[in-house]
Amino acid sequence: MSAFSEFFLMKPDDVKRYAVEVLHRFDPDEETDCTEIGDGNINYVFQVRSRRDGRSVIVKQADKLLRSSGRPLDIYRNKIEAQTLQLESRLAPDYIPEVYHYDETMAALSMEDISAYKNLRKELLAGRVYGHLAENISTFLAQSLLPTTDLVLDRQEKKRRVQFFTNPELCDITEDLVLTEPYWNYKDRNIITAGNEDFVRTFLYEDEALHAEVGKLRNAFMNDAQALLHGDLHSGSIFANEQGVKIIDPEFAFYGPMGYDIGNVIGNLFFSWANRRFAAPEEAATAQALEDTIRSLCDLTARKLAAKYDELVTFPLYRTEGFRRSYLDGVMADSYGYAGTEIIRRVVGDSKVMEVTSVTDPAVRIPMERALIKMGIFLIKERESGLDGDTVTRAFRMILA
Repeated sequence: MSAFSEFFLMKPDDVKRYAVEVLHRFDPDEETDCTEIGDGNINYVFQVRSRRDGRSVIVKQADKLLRSSGRPLDIYRNKIEAQTLQLESRLAPDYIPEVYHYDETMAALSMEDISAYKNLRKELLAGRVYGHLAENISTFLAQSLLPTTDLVLDRQEKKRRVQFFTNPELCDITEDLVLTEPYWNYKDRNIITAGNEDFVRTFLYEDEALHAEVGKLRNAFMNDAQALLHGDLHSGSIFANEQGVKIIDPEFAFYGPMGYDIGNVIGNLFFSWANRRFAAPEEAATAQALEDTIRSLCDLTARKLAAKYDELVTFPLYRTEGFRRSYLDGVMADSYGYAGTEIIRRVVGDSKVMEVTSVTDPAVRIPMERALIKMGIFLIKERESGLDGDTVTRAFRMILA
């Protein structure tokens, strides 16, 4: 009987044995090093590397408990992540690490080591804005999202996938932390920077018109099973270098409105831009590169989704220009709305981003947070007004001014 025939939480020495006995990636007598490289709250991520020739593998194991609080979690999410990576690698092979093995018993996913690529959030914070970002990310979005809709898929297959990718626990986190608590702090978990309490109350807690629009976005997130989403596509889930990008960590994957993924990427880029403008105003060239990236990402995504639509959608009713235009416009409107909810939740919610938290001077932090909140509100309220890359970047420049 194998040591890995029943679930237990592996330590580095266990993972080294696992890579030999289960994955067969290394010889039994081969010397390896194992390092825990993850910093998340619900998984453990290990890198196993050969001392002989540098070959390596990543092993990601799901925990049955939330690391911070000990709350029980369903490890089915690990199976969803493995299936999502395998599906996305068929649709967008240039952007997904290769999956070697999924072990349902150990809730362990083993895949290609992409350590040649770096965490995009950290790269942008260090001032490294790769010129290919908008091109590559927009291509990934178009290739991975539209083909999973029932505009393209067989209807029965789409319904089977919706059932398989039902991910209630992790969707519940999003429904609360992103789409409820920043506007109605009913669990008292929001973390407001001292000096911004009145601003948050006025602009977020007491704005009924804003609440109505967020309610529509929340309802769509919960009920519009449009496409298979990554579900947590922020700049910490994207890794980049001069050659390109890789997308990881789709454990929040489920069937929802495709604008949620698009909006998450767009929203997170605003943190990098705001950080440069407020915390490093002397780095004008970096701020300009970030603005250009956001503008291009918005417009290229809309253009590539339209091209993918024309390439793949054959059903006559969906080929009519009226439906096509309504559908694509709706996706981009959702994208801007969810970009707004992502910006706001990272500023006032309990899950922050380092572009904001690294700014410790209140004289800088307070106006930066207010600018971001105003931008988030603009994106939510104006999402159906025909926004594009130029409109949204110009709007943020005006807020900054």
